[in-house]
Amino acid sequence: MIRKEGLPYIGGALLLSSFFYLLWLEPIAIIFLILALFFAYFFRDPERISPEEPALLVSPADGKVIVIRKGGDTFCPEAYSEISIFMSPFNVHVNRAPFNGKVKEVVYTPGKFFSAFKEKAYRENENIKITLQTEAGDIIIRQVAGVIARRAVCWVKEGEPLKKGQRFGMIKFSSRVDICLPPSFEISVKEGEKVLAGKTVIASLRK
Repeated sequence: MIRKEGLPYIGGALLLSSFFYLLWLEPIAIIFLILALFFAYFFRDPERISPEEPALLVSPADGKVIVIRKGGDTFCPEAYSEISIFMSPFNVHVNRAPFNGKVKEVVYTPGKFFSAFKEKAYRENENIKITLQTEAGDIIIRQVAGVIARRAVCWVKEGEPLKKGQRFGMIKFSSRVDICLPPSFEISVKEGEKVLAGKTVIASLRK
């Protein structure tokens, strides 16, 4: 499946490809055709089956784990743990709920557009913070726009229920997603690991 957000990009690139083809500028037409294929690939939204075990927490994003640290000096509360996931242009950019819960708060913060893997991007970039109220404590998810991805989109509103693996938003092109977990969770991934949204288990409730 291709997200509807990608249709203007795909359609625009195909239109330009046709335009240049009619002008006998085939090399340029081919470039825009390839670009249309890339947009179709980028805005793909495959079906995912999340693990049913209620104690398991899944990744909110596709990508690579670049940071695991304790909160306090971050936007996470001091007792929390933070996981940051970098999403390249080749990852699926649809974000999914990591755990069952209810949307407690959605906060948009305007900012800059540094490369998403840099620390100053963490501090200064435009972002959307979603607080998910769960039986295990509040989970905080932050969609961070990057140098290319200048648009984060959140499809849910305060008060809405979310099921584990349910789509809640996306970020266009390379970007990052940060997640803050309360002490009730034990992290099961390491820095450098690749994860899939709604599928890869990144933490579980402590026994």
